[in-house]
Amino acid sequence: MQRSLPVLQDDEIRSSINKDGSRNYVHPADVSGHFTTSRYAAFAVLIVIYLALPFIEIGGRPAVFLDVVHRRFYLFGAAFNAQDFWLVFFLLTGLAFVLIVLTTMFGRVWCGYACPQTVFLEGVYRRVERFIEGPRAQRLKRNAGPWTRDKVFRKTAKHLSFALLAIFMSHFFLSYFVSLPSLVEMIGKSPSVHPEAFAWMFVMSVVLYGNFAWFREQLCMIICPYGRLQSTMTDRDTLVVGYDALRGEPRGKKRRGKKGKDAAPKGDCIDCHRCVHVCPTGIDIRNGLQLECIGCFACIDACDTVMDKIGKPRGLVRYDSLNGLEGGERKKLLRPRLGLYLGVLTAWAVGMTFALQSHELFEANLLRPPGGVPFVVDDGVVQNTVQVHVVNKTDAPRTFLLVGASDDLELVVPMPEVTLPGGQSRHVPLLARLPRESLRPGQEIRVEVRTEGEPTKVLAAPFLGPGGGRASQR
Repeated sequence: MQRSLPVLQDDEIRSSINKDGSRNYVHPADVSGHFTTSRYAAFAVLIVIYLALPFIEIGGRPAVFLDVVHRRFYLFGAAFNAQDFWLVFFLLTGLAFVLIVLTTMFGRVWCGYACPQTVFLEGVYRRVERFIEGPRAQRLKRNAGPWTRDKVFRKTAKHLSFALLAIFMSHFFLSYFVSLPSLVEMIGKSPSVHPEAFAWMFVMSVVLYGNFAWFREQLCMIICPYGRLQSTMTDRDTLVVGYDALRGEPRGKKRRGKKGKDAAPKGDCIDCHRCVHVCPTGIDIRNGLQLECIGCFACIDACDTVMDKIGKPRGLVRYDSLNGLEGGERKKLLRPRLGLYLGVLTAWAVGMTFALQSHELFEANLLRPPGGVPFVVDDGVVQNTVQVHVVNKTDAPRTFLLVGASDDLELVVPMPEVTLPGGQSRHVPLLARLPRESLRPGQEIRVEVRTEGEPTKVLAAPFLGPGGGRASQR
């Protein structure tokens, strides 16, 4: 027989907002199960990676080092500079496409398992809170009671721990931009020596403390747009955390009678609210798919434990598609929406491959000196002054050879060989000369820039002179 889906009543609490609009502070209960175990294992791995990357060196540099001051960026042995900033487009769009595909297939696994907000809130801050203030029942009782010496001590210890964690996290995050040795050196000096770094650390510490000590799940519900966008990325075959209303309704407390008002409820849900108590955003999963659900699977482990205790099969709350939850239809892995997303992701991968292949180890450009005259006529000879701007984008020193490649021009190169340290650049002046009577349209200043192991770059600029003698720029 078809059973109706649950309807949210007016007097029910909606997530972390009370019915009068005030904040309902969520205190999730402890839960155990295979989903919770795998989740905390993922948290541990991600935190270890976050803490280890500044210590791991590849090619004499940290594995991830974003040297904003010198506009040098090192990612797992590859070096980039400001001229490579356009690659950030591929990086950000790639992350977005991957997230869209994952969401279409598996729901909000990113939010529940890998989002930094979830990793540090659930994996660090709430663990500290439970250690200091005890389980959910004790925390609720203490919060509702008067201010005693024990309450003051525990609250002070908790918030002091939160503040120290925020300061540690802000310092460690800063090390990604200044390197660990530089960070240690900064810590040992007065804040006035490095005011910018100190200001960033201070502001970030305040933001982190305010977020993890007070704002918490509100960031996911109010600031982050991902929850509101999930409806556009999912369909009825997407795997989500859901409640089997066909099996669970009508819900009610477990009773022992057989007839009348004491008859046992027809559904398996005994309305224990255990799924609500363990939810980090305080929602009732039985009210259907909601934007506040971050896909943490805590309600599944909680409900399975209850089902084991009352002798019912697991899966009343489970990880399934909406079709599976509402009618038992077989899940479709391949479907048009997913095919479109995968096609876009494939196009991105091809574009990213070509972009990385076009990444060069040095840059060279032919420029005119700023503020200078375009040409000079001296004793019947037209002269153009130009500059070759050479950028060494690698970490190692490189030697560059500058060779004139114009057959009809005399090119004076005062510094034909330039050695640049890693990450450095230089402007090398050149002088192009041509008798005035030989001047004609279309002439170019051409310079070859050569370095070992890389293709030769040919730079060109129009040769300028009186009477309209100008070459078109290539």
